[in-house]
Amino acid sequence: MKPLYLAAASALALTAAACGPKVPVARGALDCPSSQGDLHRTAMAPDGKTCTYASEDGAEVTLQLVNVVGGPDATLAALETHLLADRTPAPKTAATADGGTEPAKAGTAAVKDAEKAAKEAHEDTSGISVQIDDHHGKAEVVTEDGGTTRVNLPGIHVVADDKNDTADVRIGPLRVNAGDDGATVRMRRDVRLRGEALNPEKRGLRAMFIYTGEDLPAGYRFVGYEAGGPKRGPLAVAVVKSKSEGPDGHEIYPDVKKLVRKNGGV
Repeated sequence: MKPLYLAAASALALTAAACGPKVPVARGALDCPSSQGDLHRTAMAPDGKTCTYASEDGAEVTLQLVNVVGGPDATLAALETHLLADRTPAPKTAATADGGTEPAKAGTAAVKDAEKAAKEAHEDTSGISVQIDDHHGKAEVVTEDGGTTRVNLPGIHVVADDKNDTADVRIGPLRVNAGDDGATVRMRRDVRLRGEALNPEKRGLRAMFIYTGEDLPAGYRFVGYEAGGPKRGPLAVAVVKSKSEGPDGHEIYPDVKKLVRKNGGV
Protein backbone atom coordinates (compact mmCIF):
# COMPACT_ATOMS: atom_id res chain seq x y z
CA MET A 1 0.00 0.00 0.00
CA LYS A 2 3.00 2.32 0.41
CA PRO A 3 3.16 3.15 -3.33
CA LEU A 4 -0.50 4.14 -3.18
CA TYR A 5 0.12 6.44 -0.20
CA LEU A 6 3.10 8.01 -1.93
CA ALA A 7 1.06 8.64 -5.07
CA ALA A 8 -1.73 10.25 -3.06
CA ALA A 9 0.72 12.45 -1.19
CA SER A 10 2.37 13.54 -4.42
CA ALA A 11 -0.99 14.42 -5.93
CA LEU A 12 -1.90 16.51 -2.89
CA ALA A 13 1.43 18.33 -3.04
CA LEU A 14 0.96 19.16 -6.71
CA THR A 15 -2.58 20.37 -6.06
CA ALA A 16 -1.41 22.65 -3.24
CA ALA A 17 1.33 24.08 -5.42
CA ALA A 18 -1.12 24.75 -8.22
CA CYS A 19 -3.50 26.55 -5.86
CA GLY A 20 -0.79 28.70 -4.28
CA PRO A 21 -0.09 32.26 -5.37
CA LYS A 22 1.78 32.44 -8.65
CA VAL A 23 4.38 35.01 -9.52
CA PRO A 24 2.62 37.58 -11.73
CA VAL A 25 3.92 37.95 -15.24
CA ALA A 26 6.01 41.11 -15.50
CA ARG A 27 4.31 43.78 -17.59
CA GLY A 28 6.20 44.40 -20.82
CA ALA A 29 4.23 47.37 -22.14
CA LEU A 30 1.89 50.01 -20.78
CA ASP A 31 -1.84 50.29 -21.33
CA CYS A 32 -2.09 53.95 -22.34
CA PRO A 33 -5.67 54.99 -23.16
CA SER A 34 -6.15 58.03 -25.38
CA SER A 35 -7.65 59.85 -22.41
CA GLN A 36 -8.08 59.35 -18.67
CA GLY A 37 -10.45 61.84 -17.13
CA ASP A 38 -8.95 65.30 -17.65
CA LEU A 39 -5.71 63.85 -19.05
CA HIS A 40 -5.20 63.47 -22.81
CA ARG A 41 -2.43 61.36 -24.29
CA THR A 42 0.11 63.39 -26.29
CA ALA A 43 2.70 60.74 -27.23
CA MET A 44 3.59 57.07 -26.86
CA ALA A 45 6.97 55.38 -27.29
CA PRO A 46 7.24 52.63 -29.96
CA ASP A 47 8.22 50.05 -27.32
CA GLY A 48 5.11 50.89 -25.25
CA LYS A 49 7.11 51.58 -22.09
CA THR A 50 6.55 55.33 -21.94
CA CYS A 51 3.62 57.59 -22.77
CA THR A 52 2.88 61.22 -21.99
CA TYR A 53 -0.29 63.07 -21.05
CA ALA A 54 -1.30 66.67 -20.56
CA SER A 55 -4.22 68.48 -18.99
CA GLU A 56 -5.90 71.67 -20.16
CA ASP A 57 -4.30 73.68 -17.35
CA GLY A 58 -0.80 72.69 -18.47
CA ALA A 59 0.04 69.77 -16.17
CA GLU A 60 2.49 67.28 -17.68
CA VAL A 61 2.37 63.55 -16.89
CA THR A 62 4.91 60.97 -18.03
CA LEU A 63 3.80 57.38 -17.45
CA GLN A 64 6.60 54.83 -17.62
CA LEU A 65 7.70 51.36 -16.62
CA VAL A 66 10.66 51.53 -14.23
CA ASN A 67 12.84 48.54 -13.41
CA VAL A 68 13.63 47.98 -9.74
CA VAL A 69 17.36 48.41 -9.06
CA GLY A 70 18.74 47.82 -5.58
CA GLY A 71 15.26 47.28 -4.13
CA PRO A 72 12.05 49.32 -4.40
CA ASP A 73 13.04 51.92 -1.78
CA ALA A 74 16.34 52.65 -3.53
CA THR A 75 14.51 52.93 -6.85
CA LEU A 76 12.00 55.42 -5.44
CA ALA A 77 14.77 57.45 -3.79
CA ALA A 78 16.54 57.71 -7.15
CA LEU A 79 13.31 59.04 -8.70
CA GLU A 80 13.06 61.75 -6.03
CA THR A 81 16.69 62.74 -6.52
CA HIS A 82 16.14 63.09 -10.27
CA LEU A 83 13.00 65.19 -9.81
CA LEU A 84 14.70 67.63 -7.43
CA ALA A 85 18.05 67.84 -9.22
CA ASP A 86 17.40 71.20 -10.95
CA ARG A 87 16.19 73.24 -8.01
CA THR A 88 17.61 76.71 -7.48
CA PRO A 89 18.15 78.26 -4.03
CA ALA A 90 15.20 80.46 -3.04
CA PRO A 91 15.96 83.93 -1.64
CA LYS A 92 15.54 84.22 2.10
CA THR A 93 14.60 87.89 2.11
CA ALA A 94 12.52 90.18 -0.10
CA ALA A 95 12.92 93.92 -0.68
CA THR A 96 10.35 96.27 0.89
CA ALA A 97 9.08 99.60 -0.44
CA ASP A 98 11.53 101.57 1.69
CA GLY A 99 14.50 99.56 0.48
CA GLY A 100 14.67 97.30 3.51
CA THR A 101 14.18 93.57 3.66
CA GLU A 102 11.67 91.21 5.18
CA PRO A 103 11.52 87.42 5.47
CA ALA A 104 10.38 85.66 2.32
CA LYS A 105 6.82 84.28 2.43
CA ALA A 106 7.47 81.15 0.36
CA GLY A 107 6.74 78.94 3.34
CA THR A 108 3.09 79.98 3.62
CA ALA A 109 2.31 79.12 0.00
CA ALA A 110 4.25 75.88 0.30
CA VAL A 111 2.29 74.78 3.36
CA LYS A 112 -1.02 75.50 1.59
CA ASP A 113 0.04 73.42 -1.40
CA ALA A 114 1.15 70.63 0.92
CA GLU A 115 -2.26 70.67 2.60
CA LYS A 116 -3.90 70.15 -0.81
CA ALA A 117 -1.57 67.26 -1.53
CA ALA A 118 -2.31 65.71 1.85
CA LYS A 119 -6.05 65.78 1.11
CA GLU A 120 -5.51 63.52 -1.88
CA ALA A 121 -3.27 61.23 0.16
CA HIS A 122 -5.86 61.05 2.97
CA GLU A 123 -7.73 58.13 1.42
CA ASP A 124 -4.53 56.11 1.62
CA THR A 125 -4.53 56.50 5.39
CA SER A 126 -8.28 56.57 6.01
CA GLY A 127 -8.21 52.95 7.16
CA ILE A 128 -5.76 53.69 9.96
CA SER A 129 -7.28 53.96 13.42
CA VAL A 130 -5.40 55.38 16.38
CA GLN A 131 -6.30 54.11 19.86
CA ILE A 132 -4.62 55.24 23.05
CA ASP A 133 -4.45 52.83 26.00
CA ASP A 134 -4.37 54.98 29.14
CA HIS A 135 -2.65 52.18 31.05
CA HIS A 136 -0.22 50.69 28.56
CA GLY A 137 -0.02 53.16 25.64
CA LYS A 138 2.33 56.11 25.49
CA ALA A 139 1.14 59.65 24.80
CA GLU A 140 3.58 62.53 24.96
CA VAL A 141 3.32 66.26 24.26
CA VAL A 142 6.50 68.21 24.99
CA THR A 143 7.31 71.88 24.37
CA GLU A 144 11.03 72.51 24.51
CA ASP A 145 12.99 75.72 25.00
CA GLY A 146 13.22 77.52 21.67
CA GLY A 147 9.62 76.87 20.62
CA THR A 148 9.83 73.25 19.46
CA THR A 149 6.72 71.17 20.15
CA ARG A 150 6.80 67.39 19.91
CA VAL A 151 3.64 65.28 19.88
CA ASN A 152 4.01 61.50 20.09
CA LEU A 153 0.94 59.29 20.00
CA PRO A 154 0.54 55.73 18.74
CA GLY A 155 0.80 56.11 14.97
CA ILE A 156 1.05 59.93 15.02
CA HIS A 157 4.23 61.98 15.37
CA VAL A 158 4.44 65.77 15.01
CA VAL A 159 7.47 68.04 15.39
CA ALA A 160 6.74 71.78 15.00
CA ASP A 161 9.52 74.34 15.32
CA ASP A 162 8.22 77.90 15.84
CA LYS A 163 11.72 79.33 15.53
CA ASN A 164 12.13 78.50 11.84
CA ASP A 165 8.48 77.81 10.92
CA THR A 166 8.92 74.15 10.04
CA ALA A 167 6.70 71.14 10.68
CA ASP A 168 7.25 67.41 10.32
CA VAL A 169 4.07 65.32 10.50
CA ARG A 170 3.83 61.53 10.24
CA ILE A 171 0.51 59.67 10.23
CA GLY A 172 0.91 55.99 9.40
CA PRO A 173 2.54 55.73 5.95
CA LEU A 174 1.96 59.44 5.22
CA ARG A 175 4.64 62.03 6.00
CA VAL A 176 4.41 65.81 5.44
CA ASN A 177 7.42 68.07 5.92
CA ALA A 178 6.94 71.82 5.44
CA GLY A 179 9.19 74.83 5.86
CA ASP A 180 10.18 78.15 4.32
CA ASP A 181 11.86 76.57 1.29
CA GLY A 182 9.00 74.26 0.34
CA ALA A 183 6.89 71.31 1.38
CA THR A 184 7.26 67.59 0.78
CA VAL A 185 4.61 64.88 0.98
CA ARG A 186 5.55 61.21 0.95
CA MET A 187 3.52 58.02 1.21
CA ARG A 188 4.76 54.45 0.81
CA ARG A 189 2.85 51.30 1.75
CA ASP A 190 2.92 47.59 1.03
CA VAL A 191 -0.19 46.29 -0.76
CA ARG A 192 -1.49 43.11 -2.32
CA LEU A 193 -1.36 42.74 -6.06
CA ARG A 194 -4.54 42.55 -8.09
CA GLY A 195 -6.06 39.07 -7.86
CA GLU A 196 -4.21 38.24 -4.61
CA ALA A 197 -6.76 39.41 -2.05
CA LEU A 198 -6.36 36.17 -0.07
CA ASN A 199 -2.58 36.04 -0.24
CA PRO A 200 -1.13 36.71 3.25
CA GLU A 201 1.98 38.20 1.63
CA LYS A 202 1.82 41.75 0.31
CA ARG A 203 3.99 41.53 -2.79
CA GLY A 204 3.16 44.97 -4.19
CA LEU A 205 3.68 48.57 -3.19
CA ARG A 206 2.12 51.96 -3.71
CA ALA A 207 4.03 55.18 -3.24
CA MET A 208 3.49 58.89 -3.70
CA PHE A 209 5.87 61.84 -3.62
CA ILE A 210 5.05 65.53 -4.06
CA TYR A 211 7.32 68.52 -3.68
CA THR A 212 6.18 72.14 -3.90
CA GLY A 213 8.39 75.17 -3.52
CA GLU A 214 9.59 78.35 -5.17
CA ASP A 215 12.99 76.84 -5.94
CA LEU A 216 11.58 74.68 -8.74
CA PRO A 217 12.76 75.61 -12.26
CA ALA A 218 10.74 76.81 -15.28
CA GLY A 219 7.87 78.16 -13.20
CA TYR A 220 6.66 74.78 -11.92
CA ARG A 221 4.47 74.88 -8.79
CA PHE A 222 4.94 71.23 -7.91
CA VAL A 223 6.62 68.03 -9.09
CA GLY A 224 6.05 64.49 -7.95
CA TYR A 225 5.20 60.94 -8.82
CA GLU A 226 2.66 58.21 -8.19
CA ALA A 227 4.06 54.66 -8.31
CA GLY A 228 2.63 51.18 -7.99
CA GLY A 229 3.43 47.60 -8.90
CA PRO A 230 5.16 44.43 -7.75
CA LYS A 231 8.14 45.01 -5.46
CA ARG A 232 10.35 43.00 -7.81
CA GLY A 233 9.38 45.36 -10.64
CA PRO A 234 8.78 46.79 -13.01
CA LEU A 235 6.88 49.64 -11.34
CA ALA A 236 4.34 51.79 -13.13
CA VAL A 237 5.41 55.36 -12.38
CA ALA A 238 3.62 58.56 -13.37
CA VAL A 239 5.86 61.62 -13.04
CA VAL A 240 3.78 64.78 -12.67
CA LYS A 241 4.89 68.37 -13.22
CA SER A 242 2.56 71.35 -13.10
CA LYS A 243 2.74 75.14 -13.24
CA SER A 244 -0.74 75.49 -11.74
CA GLU A 245 -2.09 74.81 -8.24
CA GLY A 246 -1.11 71.69 -6.34
CA PRO A 247 -3.14 68.48 -6.59
CA ASP A 248 -6.38 67.94 -4.72
CA GLY A 249 -9.48 65.81 -5.09
CA HIS A 250 -10.90 67.99 -7.88
CA GLU A 251 -7.87 68.12 -10.16
CA ILE A 252 -5.67 65.71 -12.09
CA TYR A 253 -4.25 63.49 -9.34
CA PRO A 254 -7.16 61.01 -9.20
CA ASP A 255 -6.69 60.40 -12.95
CA VAL A 256 -2.96 59.88 -12.44
CA LYS A 257 -3.65 57.30 -9.73
CA LYS A 258 -6.04 55.41 -12.02
CA LEU A 259 -3.39 55.15 -14.72
CA VAL A 260 -0.83 53.82 -12.25
CA ARG A 261 -3.13 51.31 -10.59
CA LYS A 262 -4.27 50.01 -13.97
CA ASN A 263 -0.71 49.43 -15.13
CA GLY A 264 0.84 48.51 -11.79
CA GLY A 265 -1.69 45.81 -10.94
CA VAL A 266 -2.27 47.09 -7.40
